[in-house]
Amino acid sequence: MFHRRPIGMILADPPYGDTSLAWDKRVEGWQTVAAESMQPMASLWVFGSLRYFMAEAQIFEKAGLRYAQEIVWEKHNGSGFHADRFRRVHELVVQFYRADAAWADVWNEVQTTPDAVQRSVRKNGRPAHYGATNPAFQMGHIEAAAYASEDGGPRIMRSVIYARSCHGMAIHPTEKPVDLLEVLIRTSCPPSSILVDMFAGSGAAGEAARNAGRGYVGFELDPAMAERARKRLASKLPLVSA
Repeated sequence: MFHRRPIGMILADPPYGDTSLAWDKRVEGWQTVAAESMQPMASLWVFGSLRYFMAEAQIFEKAGLRYAQEIVWEKHNGSGFHADRFRRVHELVVQFYRADAAWADVWNEVQTTPDAVQRSVRKNGRPAHYGATNPAFQMGHIEAAAYASEDGGPRIMRSVIYARSCHGMAIHPTEKPVDLLEVLIRTSCPPSSILVDMFAGSGAAGEAARNAGRGYVGFELDPAMAERARKRLASKLPLVSA
């Protein structure tokens, strides 16, 4: 049963309040609820714009949440407002943890990518093995050397993550990519715990949690959207009542 498993991570994709759209109104009080629900090892990942985080900074602090780090989600396309001078093709995802907890105690599993490949690099300087006793050195003939880079293989995932947005196939107007959500879940949600999704929307985080092998509980105020998310998740995993 879900309620017997600890909350390992909370995900929040609240309305940013950046537009005049009817649904884009900032929600009050959810940060306090999140902080009170978290154990010291748990963390909170929040999607938002820089404007949103600047406006809500004191609210996060008063709720007992401390900033940890952020990543940038780079989209393949974006949105724009009339006052913008650049097309917006990114969003921030910021991690918080309880202010009375130690960062060292917050659960974390470093994610890596396999895109660092071994490569050959020419070295123009004199190699260390050339010396006075080397015939080539004595003749004044020193070739450029080549060596294999030691940087090949997996490396820590970068803080700017590219993921295609869900335009054209989204259930919710601000739906986030499952692959991006899965990165956050694998990083910060222990396998034996559950993910709590405070603004479930389309249920994309539930699908990502299923892919990562974590438990999931989602909350959504819009009954119609909640039903659509429920159907989505029912096709991916069995639903269990807490």
